[in-house]
Amino acid sequence: MHDFIDAALSFPAAVFSALLAVVVIYWLLVLIGTLDVELGDLDLADGIGLGGVPATISFSVLTVIGWFVSLVGTLLVDGAGVLRVALGVGVIVIALAAGVFAAAFVARPLRKLYLTAGEASRGDFVGRECVIRTGSVTGDFGQAEVTAQDGSSAIIQVRQTGEHALTHGNRALIFDYDTDGEYFWVAPATY
Repeated sequence: MHDFIDAALSFPAAVFSALLAVVVIYWLLVLIGTLDVELGDLDLADGIGLGGVPATISFSVLTVIGWFVSLVGTLLVDGAGVLRVALGVGVIVIALAAGVFAAAFVARPLRKLYLTAGEASRGDFVGRECVIRTGSVTGDFGQAEVTAQDGSSAIIQVRQTGEHALTHGNRALIFDYDTDGEYFWVAPATY
């Protein structure tokens, strides 16, 4: 046990040991509910394959793997003085590269969990089909139910030009949105 602590606290593993202590304290505080800070996706992370997941997750994986590799490297590095420092810097570079590789590998499947769809807008309904829910649709009145891309449904105000009879239960195609009147223009859905 004494050898393990010596290795963890000596150069080059000491660099990652300090980072590991920060990561462990962070996750312990999150676990007990004292801390709820999640750093967002960093632009720099996109360039090295870590984008799309919170930076705290990427940094944690990078740190744990980097610490392990640097610990093994510390045990393998032999020598004294300038040679030990040069080999130690090499171990840090290898540990950092291994950490980035592992974090990118872990980030790949996690990106699906952190997809951001952006701000939903009424314009997203244009081009979708809806089902008329009022007795009829005129140029002044009508409501329909539409299903959004995420599966949720909404009751919307609809209007038509008057050329077609749209009644309860008919399927209609939303072809435009009137921002002034805050309603959608619909036409019968034809197959």
